[in-house]
Amino acid sequence: MVEQRNCSFCGDAIEPGTGKMFVRRDGTVYYFCSTKCQNNFRLGRAARRVPWTQAGRKAMGKE
Repeated sequence: MVEQRNCSFCGDAIEPGTGKMFVRRDGTVYYFCSTKCQNNFRLGRAARRVPWTQAGRKAMGKE
């Protein structure tokens, strides 16, 4: 069975065979569903402050 992964930034599910994996020098693994999520992560943005992420919707009381 193929393992289902979630995007490290927005929290959406990533389909098998898609997305991108980023590994830091300390061994921490991040998965991204799109370059939009990857670029926001690289810019240092917090997911809870971005309204279209799951953490952002939860922080605003939408979910």
